[in-house]
Amino acid sequence: MIFRDKYWFLSNFYPVEIECAGLKFKCVESAFQAYKCANIEDRKLFVNLNGAEAKKLGRKVPMRKDWEDIKVKVMYRLVMQKFNRNPELLNRLKDIKGIIVEDNTWNDTFWGMCNGKGRNT
Repeated sequence: MIFRDKYWFLSNFYPVEIECAGLKFKCVESAFQAYKCANIEDRKLFVNLNGAEAKKLGRKVPMRKDWEDIKVKVMYRLVMQKFNRNPELLNRLKDIKGIIVEDNTWNDTFWGMCNGKGRNT
């Protein structure tokens, strides 16, 4: 299952408003990358970024010390918000039969699967 075409809406890059820490973001990925900032003011840098831009910037900002401990919980809350605030997306999610696996070619084996290997968190 590749998060493109009919499954594009499952991607964290999919454009949908997300509120986090008093700010509004263009997608889950932008909010996720913002939340990992050590400096709270740096979160504002992600507000108008799409997912790809946010991911790129997220590699450059100093991360909060507890990030590895909280990142799964943060992602869970953001994805829940995405679907709970958007009934159409929630219904499309519910229509999927079977396990959702984020197959990718960029070697993300934490959030997804690459070449049959990974956690698919």
